[in-house]
Amino acid sequence: MRQRRRRRLGTAAAAALVLCGLAGCGTGDPGPPTLTWYTNPDSGGQEEIAAACTAAANGAYDINVSVLPRESSEQRQQLVRRLAAGDSSIDIMSLDPPYIPEFAQAGFLAPVPADLAARATDGVAQSAIEGATWDGQLVTIPFWANTQLLWYKKSVAQAAGLDVTQPVTWDQLVTAAQEQDTQIAAQGRRAESLVVWFNALIESAGGSVITETADRPEDVQLGLESPQAQRATAVMDAVANSGAVGPAFTTAGEDESVASFEAGDAGFMVNWPFVWGRAKSGVEGGTLEQSVVDDYGWSVYPSVDPGTPSAPPYGGINLGVGASSRYPDLAFQATECITSDENQKAYFISDGNPAASLAVFEDPEVIAEFPMAPVIAQSLQQAKPRPQTAYYSEVSGSLQRVYHPPTAVVPGTTGPAAAELIRAVLSGEELL
Repeated sequence: MRQRRRRRLGTAAAAALVLCGLAGCGTGDPGPPTLTWYTNPDSGGQEEIAAACTAAANGAYDINVSVLPRESSEQRQQLVRRLAAGDSSIDIMSLDPPYIPEFAQAGFLAPVPADLAARATDGVAQSAIEGATWDGQLVTIPFWANTQLLWYKKSVAQAAGLDVTQPVTWDQLVTAAQEQDTQIAAQGRRAESLVVWFNALIESAGGSVITETADRPEDVQLGLESPQAQRATAVMDAVANSGAVGPAFTTAGEDESVASFEAGDAGFMVNWPFVWGRAKSGVEGGTLEQSVVDDYGWSVYPSVDPGTPSAPPYGGINLGVGASSRYPDLAFQATECITSDENQKAYFISDGNPAASLAVFEDPEVIAEFPMAPVIAQSLQQAKPRPQTAYYSEVSGSLQRVYHPPTAVVPGTTGPAAAELIRAVLSGEELL
């Protein structure tokens, strides 16, 4: 009897808790739902946007920012673990585009409503749309988009007689650098930056690392044995062994490249737009002369073949909504606020991260801050994402292993070797 009475009391208590949860039971207004936005590290711009969108929501929701690790691979690892466990606290995620297919394929992303997908892609750079898409569907919301430019010293280009008002090829750059006894700063270290470079070369040659995606990893079709892959490898070989790269080329990343460009060792460089913000900060901090920055020029990424437009690298950040989020509708509402032209413009100016919306590049305030904005917009229209596959980590790791060092690549040999390794890794026959 006593045990039965305890059960009755327990049932009554549970019912009371439910009623209290609905009615409040004197606990006061719990306030609006809190959306957690997991962001990549930046200079604080995403946190400012979160505060602005919280204010604009008028009590519909609050946005709380949680910062992920600095390296994109570590961001992916942390999110994958939590998403696989059905973590309902992940409402919005700032995602590096190469990992988006993996998240979508695994069912980690809430479906983007059709009406929102139409609004989110209106007036957006083509590369940003492609990077936010998987299996023919928009699975994330384009936020900001990045691309690499050809940076050059005006004085060096003029002395070489290089017409940078027109697209230039890698072969032209090598010749100009050799004649002027200067260097080409590119990223030759064994890292993601090497994959960025190779992918831009093969896409510029009209090919792709992956020609056909598949649900099963062993069915993925590769384009690394194609004539376009051979041409891309030949260009990499020509640059790496031209005598026009620095002595530390095979260990150089983006930061090392820009340091060489600032110091005057390199007259030409391929790199992201952060170069400009760094240069202005250097002048303000007294570590760089204004005359050095005045000599900076910029153009669209180099072509592989004359008369064929280049396919510059594409990067940036897109916003995904967690499949287990308790508030997916509110999270998608928040993404519209976050990615408004106003907020993309503010983020571009505050943090130096280019917008996905093409209209932002026409804003006079943006052009005043970033005079190369029109070239960035053109580049984003031409740019191509890195290989889109749910197995990107395996593909990227294999390419880094085989194409490094770039001084040792061989057209007709390196591509097939990379394809063989990728197939072995995807089929489980070999580990990276």
